[in-house]
Order: sequence, then C-alpha cells, then structure tokens
Amino acid sequence: MFDIGNSLREARVRQGLDLNRVEADTKIRAKYLQALEEENFEILPAETYVKGFLRTYANYLRLDGQLYVDEFNSRFATYDEPIVSQPRARRSRSRPVESNFVAVGLAGIVAVTVLVVVAWQFGTGGDPSSSDVVDLLGGQTTVTVASEPPPPPPPPATTEAPLVPPPATEPKSAKLILTAVYGPCWISVYAASPAGELLYEGTLEKGQTQRFTKKRLWIEVGAAENLVVALNGEPVSFPDGPSVVVVTAEGVEVVSSA
Repeated sequence: MFDIGNSLREARVRQGLDLNRVEADTKIRAKYLQALEEENFEILPAETYVKGFLRTYANYLRLDGQLYVDEFNSRFATYDEPIVSQPRARRSRSRPVESNFVAVGLAGIVAVTVLVVVAWQFGTGGDPSSSDVVDLLGGQTTVTVASEPPPPPPPPATTEAPLVPPPATEPKSAKLILTAVYGPCWISVYAASPAGELLYEGTLEKGQTQRFTKKRLWIEVGAAENLVVALNGEPVSFPDGPSVVVVTAEGVEVVSSA
C-alpha cells in the first residue's frame, strides 16, 4: 500500500513540472490532476475517469500506471458494470387438445359416409339379404348395405408442418472511426467492458484517426466535442466533455457524462 496522491505530486515536483504544463501535455484538466494528487476522487465524474486519468498521469511521470490503478481498485473502487439480463427463450407448448379435435373430426366423417351409403342403398331398393352386415355404434345396431364397394374415403386431413425458429445470427460488429478534427482529445477504448482488453489509450492530436472493429466497445472520452465519429459508415455523436459510452452496431449508449 502506498500514498497515491503524494507519490504523484513528488514525482511531478522532482521533474520540475507544474500542473499547467502537465495539462498541456496530457490534455487532462489541471483541476482533475490536482484532485488526483489530493486523492479527492469524488471530483471526477465517475470512477472510470479516475482510473483512465490516473493511468495516463502516472505513465506521463514515467511511473507504472497500472500499479496506481491497482492500488486505487484495492482501496477506493466500488464500481461494477451492470449486468444485462438475457431474455428467456419461450418454451413451445404441446397441443394435445387440437389432436383430439382432429381425431373426433375424422370419426365424424367416417360415420357420415356410412350413413350416406346406407340411405342410398335403401332408396334404390337393394336386397338386404345379399349384403354385408355393418356394425354401427359399437354393435348395438346393425344395418344391411349392398355388397357394392363403398366410394373411396375422403383424403386424410393435412396437418401443417411445425414452425421451426430461424437459426440465431451472430451480432454484427461495430466499425468505429474516431478523428480529432477540432482539437486534441484523450480516449481510452476497451473491448466489451472496462474489464476487457485495452485496445487504445492516449491523446488523439488534431488530425489523427483511430479505427476499431468489435461487437462491443467501452470508450472513455475526455473532450468529445473535438471528435468526428463514424459508426458503420454513418455519422454519430458523443456527449460533449468527459463521458463514458458503449458502442455496438446498433448505435451509441451513454453510460455517464460530465
């Protein structure tokens, strides 16, 4: 354990640097640099700014920036990225009632067919003695019909094929282009979340460009008003001033802003 603020101040003084010079070199405002040296971390908009500015400031002073971030995490950090719950897949329900209705319908069709044949035979004066005996209603009643073969039964009812859900598609990648057009801007870019891979951290000078292609990007920005941003070929915008945003192929989501 060590004193974060005093060690930063001592390193700066030892190198003969003032806060205005550090601000000009790192593009981090002097009031935020002073807050880091005094460990007044609540002055900064969010813990993500504290970690990003702390790493940049320490590296600028030729110190181990990650060591300072780890010390901050062990003593002060309380932030956890919110977990987005995944929607539950709907379960398909069996439909036994519909199957029963189909069976009853087929039985009704057969019974009506038999009755039509019987009525036709008696209406034409056929001889009952030369016919086959057909048992109706479970053997309780018998009638005679002509030996002439009955007409063909109706075609079986067709059933629709079950619907098969389309295969799940992979989420599209976000193709992001950041260009410092109006002035310098400090940025820190992670894959997916602050716990993911650090893709870039530093200051984009005026005229410089950085490109990123990921399914999800977590970005901390110091002076977004100096940037021109394009997502998948379309212009998008970040909030002015310090902010934290999440970028996907669907668009930009603001996590926090000053």
